[in-house]
Amino acid sequence: MMNAFALVDCNNFYASTERVFNPKVQRRPIVVLSNNDGCVIARSEEAKQIGVTMGAPLFKVQDLLDDAGAEVFSSNYELYGDMSARVMENLREFTPRVEVYSIDEAFLELDARRGDLGEIGFSIRDKIKKWTGIPISVGIAETKTLAKLANRLAKKSEKTEGVLDIYRSPHLDAALQKTAVRDVWGIGSASAEKLDDRGIRTALELREADLRWVRKRLTVVGARTVLELRGVSCLPLELTPPPKKTITCSRSFGQTIEKLSELREAIAFFLARAAEKLRRHQLAANSVTVFIGTDRFHPQPLAYENSAVHKSIYLSDTDYELRKWAFACLISIYRQGFAYRRAGLILSGLTPVEGMTCRMFDQKNWERFRSVMAAVDEINRKFGRDTVRFAVARPDGIWRGRSERRSDRYTTRFGEIAKAR
Repeated sequence: MMNAFALVDCNNFYASTERVFNPKVQRRPIVVLSNNDGCVIARSEEAKQIGVTMGAPLFKVQDLLDDAGAEVFSSNYELYGDMSARVMENLREFTPRVEVYSIDEAFLELDARRGDLGEIGFSIRDKIKKWTGIPISVGIAETKTLAKLANRLAKKSEKTEGVLDIYRSPHLDAALQKTAVRDVWGIGSASAEKLDDRGIRTALELREADLRWVRKRLTVVGARTVLELRGVSCLPLELTPPPKKTITCSRSFGQTIEKLSELREAIAFFLARAAEKLRRHQLAANSVTVFIGTDRFHPQPLAYENSAVHKSIYLSDTDYELRKWAFACLISIYRQGFAYRRAGLILSGLTPVEGMTCRMFDQKNWERFRSVMAAVDEINRKFGRDTVRFAVARPDGIWRGRSERRSDRYTTRFGEIAKAR
């Protein structure tokens, strides 16, 4: 079978999602802030043009944003995640072979015998825009690395209208010549410096480089990139995500907290979120790490940070048991007299639930707890997150981060569905 790869990338995904539900901001600069409304983590093209940089603290660019009449949003990950899922589901109508690479990117494997691949790319672009409102760019080529390169060029040139097909194209050399070697997928800054010392500064020069030298200096990863640039597919689609090794949930607090009870609420909430994800992936953990700390950006006379680990001979996926482990860790590292600004936990030692063994003691109670959590997950899946929860895991605790500019969760909360007037 003659296969081609297409990389679909949602343009300025977070900002574009905000525009889907808010027509008033269609042509205005948009920035999206990190947890706690601290730094810029996403920008529209208009925001980039006025000089807003990625990661800039809000207070440093506030005047710039005000002068440009920009819209500022708190991050709304629940909405972004749901919109991402809708985009990916629509992509599967073109081919079942879809690798979800990130929240806003996916690789597709297309049959090159189906016809004009460029026309297929435009069909994908139009379908996603029509059904989700999200603008996308599509790059098509013989390999994933070339498809990534084509997508990047499609975004940079208005002539492509968001779609660039370089599959067996006579213009491939020109496309490679236009691409700096540091912009090639898989070439990091350290590798780019080594290539620059060798006089290799473009993707075309990298493609023609001696393969043995590349493998010696950039290891097998660099050699694989060269082969991909030559049209030899070395990176197949990963249709099944690799198993998770850890699950982390952490936050910076909206205000400092000092009481152990308030930290317990935060850890219980983080544990509930992490355990929910653990069960969704049909995994269990045998280790919990809890960490806490004061504000590292505003040093206090007394600064403090610490972590603790609890390991068990048994695997578990129940909130009840994992929370006991986490609270034991928290109590061991908590110190009075400090104003804490961040905390989190990590579940590790992850194993598929099929690997769990019977308990020597209290097996019946443990099975009962698992049944309870299965029922809670099902209720929350049907009626919305936190419909049923443990009282200690308060989602609105005093530790909650700031999100004063968050838009409604239009697609996942009944009470926040957009209303026509």
